Amino acid sequence: MIIATDMPEVSSCAATECAYNTDSSCHARAITVGDGEHPDCDTFFSNSHHTSRQRNAGVGACKVTGCSHNIDFECSADKIELGYSGDTVNCLTYAH
Repeated sequence: MIIATDMPEVSSCAATECAYNTDSSCHARAITVGDGEHPDCDTFFSNSHHTSRQRNAGVGACKVTGCSHNIDFECSADKIELGYSGDTVNCLTYAH
């Protein structure tokens, strides 16, 4: 079964060592953002093998209730960017 739904697109990702990243783009089917407090990319994992899929990732869920884009644990931004904040991969579109 394939479920089609509208999700904000991950427009770019600076985490080039992530298994889902190819050419600074995220190719996971959907990502999850946050741990309830911090806007970390919960889908990130480092791997030398990178996906060969060419689909663009969407934001499936957001657990950061303090973000102004979060409505009922879903992101309402048009698109997001992922990048580093210190040594963690974060949603750079996060807004208070």
